[in-house]
Formats: sequence, C-alpha cells, structure tokens
Amino acid sequence: MEHYFGAHTIDNGGIHMAVRRAGNANMRALQLFTAIPKYYGDKVSIRPERVTRFRDALAATKIAPERVVVHAAYVLNVATPDAEKWTRARDGLAKELERSTALGVGAVCFHPGAATDDDREAAAERIAAAIVHALDGARGSTRLLVENTAGAGRTMARTAEEVGSILAHVPKALRARTGYGLDTCHLFASGYDLRASKAEVKRTLDAFEEATGEAPGFFHLNDSEGALGSNKDRHMLIGDGAIGAEAFGWLLADPRTRGVPLILETPQLNTDIGDDDDAPDPYDVQMMELLERL
Repeated sequence: MEHYFGAHTIDNGGIHMAVRRAGNANMRALQLFTAIPKYYGDKVSIRPERVTRFRDALAATKIAPERVVVHAAYVLNVATPDAEKWTRARDGLAKELERSTALGVGAVCFHPGAATDDDREAAAERIAAAIVHALDGARGSTRLLVENTAGAGRTMARTAEEVGSILAHVPKALRARTGYGLDTCHLFASGYDLRASKAEVKRTLDAFEEATGEAPGFFHLNDSEGALGSNKDRHMLIGDGAIGAEAFGWLLADPRTRGVPLILETPQLNTDIGDDDDAPDPYDVQMMELLERL
C-alpha cells in the first residue's frame, strides 16, 4: 500500500476550489469543511449543485473520494452533560455526516468535546451515543472517526484508553462505520513523545491499536508549537516545531500510515487567495515535498 498525502486546503470560492488547489499540489488526499466550523451546522444541508461541482473537481485529480476527510465543526461538544447543548451538538454531528455522505467522501473526523462534569466514563457514553445517532441517520459508507485531542482542560480522547472507551460503547453492528484518527501535534501535546525514538512512535501506535482493536483511519501530520505534555493545540510546519522532522520519518516508516489519508493541517501562506485562483498554497507545496523526501 502507498502513502496518501494531502492537506486541509483553503476553500475560498467553494469546496470544489479546495479540491482543485489540492490537485494542483499533486495531493492524493484532502480535508475540508462542508460548513462554517464555528457554528453547529445542525440545520445546514448541502445543495445538489455543490455536490456536483465537488465531484467533478475531484474526478480531475488523483484524489479518490475515499481519501477525502471532512472535519466536523469545532464547537460540537458531544461529551457535555448539558442535555440541551448535547442534543444540538449531536444533531450537528449527524447533519455533518449527512452532508459528507451526500458528497461521497471516506470519513468525517470530529473532536469529541469536554467532560465538563469530570465524569469521563459518562462522557464516553455520551460521545458514543452521538456517534450511534449519526450513523443511524445516514446510511452509506462514510465513516465517523474520533480524533485524539491535545488534552487541554477536560477534553476527551487525549489518551489511547479514552479513545478505546468511547468506541467500546458503540454497538458491534456499527463499529465498522466508526473508528479514530491520530493528530501528531495532539499526541505530543498530550504527552506521547514522538521525538524520542522510532520505537516510541511504534509504541504509541501500538497503544492506540490495543485500546481500540484497530489501526487509525487517518493521520493529521502537524508539528507542535507547544512542548511535550503542554496540552497546547498549536500546529506548525513540519520541522519548525518541538517534534521535528525526523519523527515524521519514523511515523511514515510504520505500515499503519499506508493506505489511509495523511493530512497536513499546517499553516497556510495565502489565506486570502482569490475565489477563482486554484494555485496551491506555497506552504502546502513545501510540506508535500518534505513528506515525499521523508
């Protein structure tokens, strides 16, 4: 199997323009938003013409639909004990899966939120309940994947054990449609020392596979502005942060990084790019060249 590198490209002009920018950077994977990530999006549907533009743009690239990841809204806290907030977050997650299923992409990833009452087991059950609700409402092959977190405050999914606990509450009949992915910055910030050695990188992936019963469904490739165990979710270009480029070479040597989307969420240079300009971001091009060398 191969490495499928991509990025969360800028979607100025629409998600089809994000696809074109990724294609022009010679990417083979992609991440995007289907709605504004600062809002719940629980009532936002996707128009058929938007789906058509997206699929047509994708067909002109080397990016297969199953290697596209949609990132759910940041505000969705399906771990909260507040019933009203949980219901809206649950519905936002379900609507995201609905939109992403219409696009025909491989997966939706999401941050599970915070256990604001400090009952982490109950929070794991609430996250799983939201996953089940979303999967029951959207029939298709698009998977719903938990993303590990940097561990700030009371956020869930900061350890292998917590990710495993969330997925353990999903019924076996639905487990094939869910899973998890790993963000390297979040791993480092939550205390997994990826820079220590190739063996430590393997031990980290082993821990998550043992806790969940499966390998990750995607990786986010981000260096970290924060120190080891800082719980600071601040992404940097690979090689410019506290993890360093060598650790990413160790990670890519692990067979579990093959055959799944490997997504850069690193800084962008041209955030104000014109709506009709499909040029790839220079930083994305730089990072793609680095990954190919590693």
